[in-house]
Amino acid sequence: MQITVVEGDITTQDVDAVVNAANRRMRGGGGVDGAIHRAGGPEVLADCERRFPRGLATGDAGWTTAGRMPARWVIHVVGPNHSAGETDRALLTSCYRRALEVADELGARSVAFPLVSAGIYGWPLEDAVDAALETLGGTPTEVAEARMVAFGSSTYDALRAAMARHGLGSDS
Repeated sequence: MQITVVEGDITTQDVDAVVNAANRRMRGGGGVDGAIHRAGGPEVLADCERRFPRGLATGDAGWTTAGRMPARWVIHVVGPNHSAGETDRALLTSCYRRALEVADELGARSVAFPLVSAGIYGWPLEDAVDAALETLGGTPTEVAEARMVAFGSSTYDALRAAMARHGLGSDS
């Protein structure tokens, strides 16, 4: 699998699936979650309510339609809230592993990922980047491209530097 890094808006990525850093309820929210629900339209929320009436557990993943976005699917993951004391790194890495497993079930060959838990959930940036790249690089999958989509130059720069350290993929 090729890992690429771009700076931009995850909701506009021309990929098979985008990954949503959702909350447990899966009913929309702030950050990536809010942006995906706004861009995808009411179809995303309706599918979340139908498919996940009780939401998802931290570290798990599930899919819905992408609604009005260019992608076909949204793969929702629930990252740990570091700011609220959820500091088990295995829950964070599980998000990436489970997202790839769901992508394989769907037949998705290109998947755009945000940096899970590094925003409002407060996971330290460098460790969030390392957890993402180590897990994506070390998980067997049929996905051809995992695209890390950085929202902002500081995240983009951190991802590029880590890619070089880990000897992974390429960037755009």
